[in-house]
Amino acid sequence: MLRLFNTHEVRKSTELEGIWDFEMEGNDKKYRMMVPGCIEQHPDFLDKRGAGWYTRKINIFNDTNVRLEFKGVSHTADVYFDGEKVVHHYNAFTPFSVVIRDVKAGGHELKVRVDNRFTPESALHVPNDYYTYGGITRPAALEEIGDVYIKNVHFKSIMSENGWKAGIKITLANISGGEQTVKLCGELVPDMIYDNDGNRIDGKKMAIGELERSITIAAGEEYVFETEVSFGDVLPWSSDRPNLYFLKLLLSKDGEPTDDLIDRVGFREVKVSGKDILVNGEKLYMKGFNRHEDYATVGCAIPLQLMVQDMDLMQEMNANAVRTCHYPNDERFLDLCDERGMYVWEENHARGFGLERMQNPNFDGQCRACIDEMIENHYNHPSIVIWGILNECASETKEGREKYATQYAQIRALDKSRPTTSATCRHLTDICLDLPDVVSFNMYSGWYKDVPIDETSNAEIEWIRRSGGENKPIIVSEFGAAAIYGYRDRAHCKWSEERQADIIRDNLEVYMNDDDICGVFVWQFSDCRVTEEEWFATRARCHNNKGVVDEYRRPKLAFDTVKEMYGKYRK
Repeated sequence: MLRLFNTHEVRKSTELEGIWDFEMEGNDKKYRMMVPGCIEQHPDFLDKRGAGWYTRKINIFNDTNVRLEFKGVSHTADVYFDGEKVVHHYNAFTPFSVVIRDVKAGGHELKVRVDNRFTPESALHVPNDYYTYGGITRPAALEEIGDVYIKNVHFKSIMSENGWKAGIKITLANISGGEQTVKLCGELVPDMIYDNDGNRIDGKKMAIGELERSITIAAGEEYVFETEVSFGDVLPWSSDRPNLYFLKLLLSKDGEPTDDLIDRVGFREVKVSGKDILVNGEKLYMKGFNRHEDYATVGCAIPLQLMVQDMDLMQEMNANAVRTCHYPNDERFLDLCDERGMYVWEENHARGFGLERMQNPNFDGQCRACIDEMIENHYNHPSIVIWGILNECASETKEGREKYATQYAQIRALDKSRPTTSATCRHLTDICLDLPDVVSFNMYSGWYKDVPIDETSNAEIEWIRRSGGENKPIIVSEFGAAAIYGYRDRAHCKWSEERQADIIRDNLEVYMNDDDICGVFVWQFSDCRVTEEEWFATRARCHNNKGVVDEYRRPKLAFDTVKEMYGKYRK
């Protein structure tokens, strides 16, 4: 399952989930491995770093063009079709695809070489405070497409005095050797809409006349057009009422359907107004969690049922927001956030880099590709209300500032409808606070340093105001403490569940009663594995143990503390 709904009714799509042949380089043994899955799930590869090969046979029943889509391969992928390399991709957390023309009916071989080693060429996947697993870790699919197909659609909702509008941008691709003429049409179809009491109701579909047109595309070219459409009294998306609609696009030729694309959209508008973030004109206070994609027995290849469990637990604690630390998330989880009304801060992939790592020759290009792929593929999710970059990187340096400025500019060129931010830990030294729309800081008062939370927070905010953050919204993007599940201590010593609950409670009492702060994100939702390299000495069990649940999702005492505090304040 690539998404939580069908994205095609005309285009034939075959999911590639199942058991694949697998060989690890340097090992003659043959394996059968699950896709999606992590190689670390196999007893022979519990902590393996290396390159390996996934192989499977596929059958095509008619001559066609093939589009292969991979939602995530960790961390470097080389894909071969019938022995020919067709695409190379870097980054475990962003999707990629490739089109193969003129594939004949019959049997074919698909091979994927994966590599999760830390090498000089890998600027973003490095030893870190989370684990870099290996494998085809997210879903994949094979699609059969015609000469012209719908490559992408972007939907930007606009709130106006006369009701809701949307800017729609559609990209079509002609992959044939000749000119092609097709007809395009589209409609908006209710999926999940609710009345004022929260009950599911039916709605009416509506044709989108502005999309209906005949289009001629030259050989090997793309056709891009944008239009603005008025939708009147559709129901808006919000945390309380996450109303969702299907945007259905259809291509036809000589009256016969040839291709389609279905995405799900919501009508909501995000703006920054002074110190506030507004959603549909109303102030937003984010009560959230930082969440890594990591589970004790499946690594980062989390199945849908465990994503749903995570969502259920977070919402039981009265959370309304989640931060996808520190990389773009599996799109099924974003679909779930859309459905549940969970606000999302999604960020690109770079965490805790000093200037030396930011000056890796591949850093800029790999960051640029990650941002491009994140926004290109996740643009339509109404739950995403903030784009983030470069968590805890070298924002105190002139060279670092140039990289922050470049990445903010890239995001704004791709999407002006959402505010930007970055979580800083460069306290009193950050020189980049004037660049984002929202200022966010990570502060572990009571854990790494036993300091007064209120005085430390006030000093931080005063410095932010003097250093480029005046009249901007402020979010506390990380705070918390570590605890080993099951370790209790009557004296509430550090690493005990009692001390973790105390520290989280004390922090929330300060932050949630401060009108200068418009959101808080507990670090973190669940314990996660970290790389032994560079981290074993400061992370007991080679895990980041600051979760309010452990890696098996067993609640610690802090679970009920967060539930109480999130339910008590900022309702």
